[in-house]
Amino acid sequence: MTTGAATYCGYCGGEVAGADHSACAARLGVIDPPRFCARCARRMVVQVTPAGWTATCSRHGETTSAR
Repeated sequence: MTTGAATYCGYCGGEVAGADHSACAARLGVIDPPRFCARCARRMVVQVTPAGWTATCSRHGETTSAR
């Protein structure tokens, strides 16, 4: 699982500092997997299965759901 400080929003890819991403956070927590890397804002390869999801950044590796 990828660790580190989130600089970018995983849902929309925008910078977290100074912006309201509460709607994005709500969608990420319930409905959608992250589409952008929180460390570099690169678009990630996302695979959704009945058991959960996997999102892979080409630079920072894989993030998975906790199911």
